[in-house]
Amino acid sequence: MDEIKSLFTSSGTASTILYISIASLFGVLIGKISFKKVKLGIAGVLFAGLLLSHFGAKPDQQMLIFTREFGLILFVYAIGLEVGPRFFSSFKDEGLKMNLLAAAIILIGFAISYVFYAFGFAGSSAITGIMCGAVFNTPSLGAAQQVLAEHGGAAAAANINTVAMGFAVSYPFGVIGVLIAMVLLRVIFRIKIPQEIENYKRQFANTRQKLESVKITVNNPNLFGRKISYVKKVIDKELVISRIGRDDTILVSREELELKEGDIIYGVSSLNNIENLQIKVGEVIITKKREISGNLAMSNVLVTNRKFTGKTIEQIGIYRRYEANITRIYRAGVEILPTLGTTVEQGDTVRIVGKRDILPDIREELGDSVKELAVPNTIPLFMGICLGVLLGSVPIFIPGLSAPAKLGLAGGPLLIAVLIGYKGRIGKISFYMTPGANMMLKELGIILFLAAVGLMSGSQFVSTIVNGGYWWMLYGAAITFFPIMIVAIIARLMKFNYFKICGLLAGSMTNPPALEFADSMASIQAQSTVYATVYPITMFLRVLMAQILILIATH
Repeated sequence: MDEIKSLFTSSGTASTILYISIASLFGVLIGKISFKKVKLGIAGVLFAGLLLSHFGAKPDQQMLIFTREFGLILFVYAIGLEVGPRFFSSFKDEGLKMNLLAAAIILIGFAISYVFYAFGFAGSSAITGIMCGAVFNTPSLGAAQQVLAEHGGAAAAANINTVAMGFAVSYPFGVIGVLIAMVLLRVIFRIKIPQEIENYKRQFANTRQKLESVKITVNNPNLFGRKISYVKKVIDKELVISRIGRDDTILVSREELELKEGDIIYGVSSLNNIENLQIKVGEVIITKKREISGNLAMSNVLVTNRKFTGKTIEQIGIYRRYEANITRIYRAGVEILPTLGTTVEQGDTVRIVGKRDILPDIREELGDSVKELAVPNTIPLFMGICLGVLLGSVPIFIPGLSAPAKLGLAGGPLLIAVLIGYKGRIGKISFYMTPGANMMLKELGIILFLAAVGLMSGSQFVSTIVNGGYWWMLYGAAITFFPIMIVAIIARLMKFNYFKICGLLAGSMTNPPALEFADSMASIQAQSTVYATVYPITMFLRVLMAQILILIATH
């Protein structure tokens, strides 16, 4: 019994691991408690750590520092891999406007935070923590704490704890402030939910680029007698040919097959390509029903054979070696039209249309093994983290700052992960990570980070609140509420759909509970689509702004 008791009274390695585990366990349970569909979520771990520390837990501080930093790296690296595939596409068309509005929310919040500091309402460490908590962003908290550790001098430890307490105090309104803004926006503009849903569906139907099954009647004389290999090159980026209808027969689109007048090309395209296809080939009809019968069949195959990852459709050459074609690629929730130059990556799902009896051979060649994907891809993981840590250590000289900023252990791995998530590989090294593994990495990282932050800061939490910290709550509420309300009104005046604005607010605050609240109002994709659009740049700017505020205020 004495040995067990000593675990709760000492500050050794075993005791520290025990406290981190207890804070993580009970914090996750606390986060699952729902009040009117609002939950603390993973932030429950922070408050569990604060409670443990307040009631006398004394873990080893050096171990907590390591846990905090390593947890942060794992978390932001997993986020980067997750958002990387859609990062650059998020700046196209309407996505650019949404990202600019999200950036406006971030900059207005930064300006309000600096005003509070400049007029002496709160110290530099406190206001930075308040800003991070008010916007529901833990990576920015980690970035700010790291800057203080490097530039804070003798008072670094105390200032780091102050940042954490400011974060914890302002965090609750950071959760509910966005929800209040969504409700107020609805009241101010007298928004009717059914009408907004209908408007979105109508707009989505007009602008979507979702892949469609099409059939095209060949009536362009320039294509009569031309081989399929020639046609593929002419319309490579606009249509994937899966099979040919001739008289009452369906033929596989072999390379040497010659087109005839009246042939029907069955394939896959997107709505924005229809007009060009009608000019180049013939009459286009979008088909809702897949007309595959006889000796032809369709199969979705998981690419797990590493021999093919990183190679193009042309290099893999399925269409040359089999009477079959790859007609679609599914990657990270995105549907891709496979051109000859499209690269196939580990974990992609490809749709094959071809002779029924040869599909098993294709599945075997491409892998189609979930077990193969379950093998941890650890070498690229740690290579990416190494590159991220190195990049995060490079100084960035910003005019007006007496000390250079750094991307740090939050921004460096995040930026590297975004880039490799977008590219998928460097040379022959694939950075593929299964969605389940990525989710586990992200959850483990944020839990370790929040548990360590809470345990390091809880001993002074109550005294901070009693001695004027309650004002921090008001400052945090202002930093949360005013930027999102101002931009929400502007966005509505710009005629943006209400649910897109909800996704914008939730994404600009990196606030999953707010997204859940918006989703509960309507089962459409507007909220989550915009959330995912603005999330990458928001995360990057939040990390950078936290560091800049610390550097401006402390130098």
